[in-house]
Amino acid sequence: MVAGAVVLGGVTRLTESGLSMTNWHLIKGMKPPRSEEEWQQEFERYKQFPEYKYVHREITLKEFKFIFLMEWGHRMWGRTIGIAYILPAIYFWRKGWISKALKPKILLFGSLLVFQGLLGWYMVKSGLDEPAKTDMPRVSQYRLASHLGSAFLLYALMFWQGLSHVLKPIQITESKLLPVVRRFAHGTVGLVFATALSGAFVAGLDAGLVYNSFPKMANRWIPQDILTFDPKWKNFFENSTTVQFDHRLLGITSALAVVSLWALTRRIPLPKRANLAANCMLGMVALQVTLGICTLLYYVPTSLAASHQFGSLSLLTIALWFSHELRRIPK
Repeated sequence: MVAGAVVLGGVTRLTESGLSMTNWHLIKGMKPPRSEEEWQQEFERYKQFPEYKYVHREITLKEFKFIFLMEWGHRMWGRTIGIAYILPAIYFWRKGWISKALKPKILLFGSLLVFQGLLGWYMVKSGLDEPAKTDMPRVSQYRLASHLGSAFLLYALMFWQGLSHVLKPIQITESKLLPVVRRFAHGTVGLVFATALSGAFVAGLDAGLVYNSFPKMANRWIPQDILTFDPKWKNFFENSTTVQFDHRLLGITSALAVVSLWALTRRIPLPKRANLAANCMLGMVALQVTLGICTLLYYVPTSLAASHQFGSLSLLTIALWFSHELRRIPK
């Protein structure tokens, strides 16, 4: 369900639906407009905010209903995750079915879920303010990256914990290279996560539409406008050219890391399941790079961009699975 929220959130952003709901209420927000009068009232409220004034000036009520229901669906999916997690957790806790070691993790996951919902509204609020005269209304790329990053973190922690319950641990024959492979695997997970986070900055700044060529950017390996902002550190978070360049660089580095990690696994005896995870990781990174390049070359169509975002989560999933297979098992 958390993975589904990531995908749905990506589609919501790509269809420019995220700013259609201009208020937030935990209970009242669960009921969408039903009558034409309620829809018209919601539409009139939307017209008071920057996105309508600067972007959707010609939008019809029918088109507004579509973007509103996209955002409403995303919010309801998030609330459903909360219910699906919290109610069983309380029940299992009261029954005494949760071990002492697991209780802090249960509280951590629940806290992250609540935090994620609040962070989502905090992100949306940044797009409801009047933009600078030279800019279009959009959510803060910092808040977008925080929202996506916390979703990925929640997913990763839950997935790792789930694997620990579901998969029977397999003892691996120790070798000189095994500690190196373990560290490399954990580093690769971190690199894949960082690449996904940099993708949030690309999305927040619409940086995928700046240079739509590959491998060069406008016939240059390093574009001229890569460090035009002062202070210089702002370029890495606010300059669309630099943000796209960084995402390309991180993506290529992640791909090379996965290929190198796979090559290392060929030199040590690993169980069948660990080898399967390594092979899947290699295949997924090839697909993810292909999706990224195609998304760029075809000017970020919704279907390809959403697939690319889901691809990053899939690659992170497999990298986590492989790292989990290599974990040390107490004797």
